[in-house]
Amino acid sequence: MSVETSAVGKTYAPVTYAIGREKVREYANAVGETNPLHLDPTAARAAGYADVVAPPMFAVVYQSPSVTPGLFDPEVGIDFALMVHSGQELTWARPVVAGEEITTTTTVAAIAERGGMGFFDFEVVSRDGDGEIVCTGLWKMIVRGS
Repeated sequence: MSVETSAVGKTYAPVTYAIGREKVREYANAVGETNPLHLDPTAARAAGYADVVAPPMFAVVYQSPSVTPGLFDPEVGIDFALMVHSGQELTWARPVVAGEEITTTTTVAAIAERGGMGFFDFEVVSRDGDGEIVCTGLWKMIVRGS
C-alpha cells in the first residue's frame, strides 16, 4: 500500500445539523439512556436547559455528515471497502440541546503509512449558532493493506 499525503490540511465545507427533540429521544432510547434530561423537556427545563439535552455521544450524529466527504474524497485516497474506524476522541465544551443548529467542519489532520496500512485522522470542530465550539473530535480510520 502506498498513501498520498497531499490532502493533509484539506478542509471540507461546513455541514449544519438541526438538533431535533425526537432525534435526541430516539438516540437516548437506542443507547439505553434513562436520564430524564435526555427524554423529558419538562425535566430539562427544570434543570435550566431550553429543551432536552443530547447525550454526549450524540456528537457522532451531528459530526458524521461532515466527516463523510473526506472518507470518499479521491484526493485522500481511502479504499472504503478496506477501511476500519479505529478510534475517536471527543472533547465537549458544553451540552447541546434540541432546537440548536450545530455547524461542523472537518479537516484532514494526518495521513500516514505503517506496516502496509494507511492511517487517516480527521479533525472535527462543531460550533453553535454563535460560533462557539461545542465539541471537537479526532476521527481515526485505518485502511488495511489490499
